[in-house]
Amino acid sequence: MNWDELLKFMFNCCNSGTAQHKESALSILNSVPDIFGSAQQNYMGLIKEMLFASLNDPDNPNVRFAAIRATCAFLTGLEEDEAKRYFTDFLKPMLKGVEDCVVAEDDDGPLKSFVELAEKLPKFLRPGLDQLMEFALRVIANTNFADNWRQLVLELVVTICEAAPAMIRKKDKYIAPLVVQMLQMMTDLEDEEGWAMEDEVEDVDSDENCVAAEAALDRLACALGGKMVMPHIISAVPPMLQSKEWKHRYAGLMAISASAEGCKKAMEANMSSIVMACLPYITDEHPRVRFACCNALGQMASDFSPLFQKKMHDKVLPGLIHLLDDDGHPRVQSHTAAALVNFFEECPQNVLLPYLPDLCQKMQATLEKKTMELVQTHRKLVLEQIITTIATIADTAENHFTPFYQSFMPNLKYIMENANDKELRLLRGKTIECISLIGLAVGKEVFLSDAEQIMNMLLKAQTDDGEQMDADDPQVSYMISAWARMCKIIGPQFTAYLPVVMPPLLRAAQIKPEVALVDSDEQVDEDEGWEFVPLSDQQKFGVKTAGLEDKNTACQMLVCYARELKEGFADYTEQVVKIMVPLLKFYFHDLIRSAAAESLPFLLESVKHKGDDYVRDMWNYICPELFKSLQTEMEPDILAVVMESVASCVEVLGVGFIDGLQMEELVEAMKNHLKKNYDKEEERKQARKDEDYDEEVEEGIEEELDQDDYLLGKIADIIHNLFGVYGEDFVQVFDKLTEYFVAMLAPDRPGLEHQWAICVFDDLIDFAPNSAPKYQQHFLQPMMHYLSDINPGVRQAAAYGVGALATKFPGTNSPYLEFCKNCIPNLVNVINDPDSREIENMSATENCISAISKIFKHIIGQENLDEATIVTWLSWLPIQEDDEESAHIYGFLLDLVENNNVYVLGDNNANLPDIIKILTEGIINKTIKSDDHPELMARIQAFIVPLQKNEAIWSAILAKLPETHKVLLSGQ
Repeated sequence: MNWDELLKFMFNCCNSGTAQHKESALSILNSVPDIFGSAQQNYMGLIKEMLFASLNDPDNPNVRFAAIRATCAFLTGLEEDEAKRYFTDFLKPMLKGVEDCVVAEDDDGPLKSFVELAEKLPKFLRPGLDQLMEFALRVIANTNFADNWRQLVLELVVTICEAAPAMIRKKDKYIAPLVVQMLQMMTDLEDEEGWAMEDEVEDVDSDENCVAAEAALDRLACALGGKMVMPHIISAVPPMLQSKEWKHRYAGLMAISASAEGCKKAMEANMSSIVMACLPYITDEHPRVRFACCNALGQMASDFSPLFQKKMHDKVLPGLIHLLDDDGHPRVQSHTAAALVNFFEECPQNVLLPYLPDLCQKMQATLEKKTMELVQTHRKLVLEQIITTIATIADTAENHFTPFYQSFMPNLKYIMENANDKELRLLRGKTIECISLIGLAVGKEVFLSDAEQIMNMLLKAQTDDGEQMDADDPQVSYMISAWARMCKIIGPQFTAYLPVVMPPLLRAAQIKPEVALVDSDEQVDEDEGWEFVPLSDQQKFGVKTAGLEDKNTACQMLVCYARELKEGFADYTEQVVKIMVPLLKFYFHDLIRSAAAESLPFLLESVKHKGDDYVRDMWNYICPELFKSLQTEMEPDILAVVMESVASCVEVLGVGFIDGLQMEELVEAMKNHLKKNYDKEEERKQARKDEDYDEEVEEGIEEELDQDDYLLGKIADIIHNLFGVYGEDFVQVFDKLTEYFVAMLAPDRPGLEHQWAICVFDDLIDFAPNSAPKYQQHFLQPMMHYLSDINPGVRQAAAYGVGALATKFPGTNSPYLEFCKNCIPNLVNVINDPDSREIENMSATENCISAISKIFKHIIGQENLDEATIVTWLSWLPIQEDDEESAHIYGFLLDLVENNNVYVLGDNNANLPDIIKILTEGIINKTIKSDDHPELMARIQAFIVPLQKNEAIWSAILAKLPETHKVLLSGQ
């Protein structure tokens, strides 16, 4: 049978008087929507005729339903413009058919197909959007419909909102009733007797209305944004919080949690009022309302950190700490401790420290009480969570946790040693995590007294009876992480433990996930640990996630060992590199690919002592897959890690390891990314012309731009290291990329592209100065122009480039003498701007000061500077942030001092206190560091020590210095 005969057969079936024949033809098209292949366009008229007739079948609802499925499957294979051009008139009968199938509550296939259509071609639905939304809202609100039908209709609406948010924002009249209906569904929950006393917490049932609606509200807020959703939350939630019904109070608080991520900006602006509205419910009479209050506060602490912690700590912490005493309701007590974890995970240390003594006292008392409760009643829910909270507090407090070390360690060691029953494995794992985090916080010196005992307990747990731990033992991942922290604590001595630590770690890193390819309509219990993604309309791909987190943890720890132990890890590098390189394409778990990429430069560094041939063999094994990952990785966050890995490998390897073919492949990969970046900017320009363009779309564009900027920065890092390693020898290769960076300097390109393009030419000047004149036609004028750019990053890059030209081409005969002089007014304007010392402008300002310092030193010469110029320059000091440019700035200051420049020293050395204040301020704010600037520190000491020996002069100087500076100088 050829295509003409098949189409004729299907057409005859659809025109048959028999419903079964019609359904058979439509089933074929639904199952294989691209059945006509490249000839499809030739048959488009007949296909339309066949589908349209079936959609309007007056006698057979099953035919209409089958036609909806087939039409949706066919349309999802088309481009959106093509679907709108040929099939807009299909929308009315399709919507009518979907309404009929919902009312019948029989076959949900048409509705599910319509959800898929909405996801793929949302704007195709625009002409019927009002009809669809009004019908959907009626169904969602009608409790006479079965819950699964209401939830599926809600899924349709939320899917449209996610797929075409700007289109929905233009129909904002539907958002308020939609939010109200979601909130109403969230109140549909049972008052389960004994809920608050449960010690084993089961996973939530996603089929429940309250769970489905809460997830939908989260997705709606993320899709439409806070400006659209937040006003309706603010309007609808307060009456719920005032309700006498606990379910309404619960749902109102959970709505705040659910919408927090999507409404972040809008909620941050109203943070104080929202928190104050929540806080009274921390003492609500109903335990589930108290639970929901903790949930809301914890969610805001995560989503709005660190602003939430800085602004709300004095309001939130007392209530949460008080609720830790809710012994009669363990689930509330446990959730309170979990909210404290959220609060302290991203909490600035200075916010935590005032609370630390009382907090540790409370935690110690709770730990002791719950440990006793475990012994007496075997209840462990609260104890498990409290131990995690203690670990988080220690992790944030760092060495400030030292005074409380002995208050916690005996109890924790007792639990670790005695929690040996199978049902206590999770508790023991969390205790191991807590002990290792406390050890890392307080440091080797404090932890050393317990380190040997704890290491022996870890060894015993891992090797007891010579039996391997069960694959599903929750202790495994905690133990793997704990060993890595021990490695950080004790350093190179940890090498002795590797023979015991590595075998289970390597086993975990090599876990192979169970996968399956099943039909789309096949029912698989996802509660068994399976996750599925659709491959097509007919099939879905599944992976069993059990073990993946252990595999991820193991890979992260291998990175840690390679990074921390260096040569001490060399005996394992060959085995580890053979595990990690294939994992660059492990698409079941993003973080595993990330760890694989991150590990590679550390593994290369670990074996450098084995000689060039060994390193070259390892690199030749790594390179093909690493560069392939550079080309094919789709996740931007992971791609950034791959780029970091490439840049670090270039630096670790040095000259002589990347051969010509490999360099060509690397350059080709960078070219492709630069091309994609250019194309994406063109797509953004088109998006701004779209009929649905609005402020929220622009926010999305800006977020995407930030992501692309981050990747451009990583490409610039690769080029920086290539220039740094190869110098002038890289220039010929760089020629193949030059056109892209020149294009990025154009005025109509985004400011962040200007920044990275200038940075690349800065590296050319720094590392290949002999070739710089060849490219000056491309970078000189943009460099001067962008000194005045609105973007501080662009100003910083341009200023650095000017300073680099002065440094690399010194003297009064410099080819860039006039250019550098002509840049000075722009540099001064940046420095003198009223906002130049704001935190976001600081680096750019200090690079401008450095650039002028370099021009004065290398181009103009200090002997040619007049008094007004030097006094002005001196008034810009000290700098506060840039520890890289400080050597140039303070070095030039010391040049002037050492040459007894009268304008700097002043009459009768009157400026000595000011000079010493500037230099000591640099040490205090750590822009001058002994480790990073040994030569500069030596010059400062050589300047100060003779002054200290003259008591009269030194006393006069000290009298004019702040106390902090005097304290520092007393140790000189």
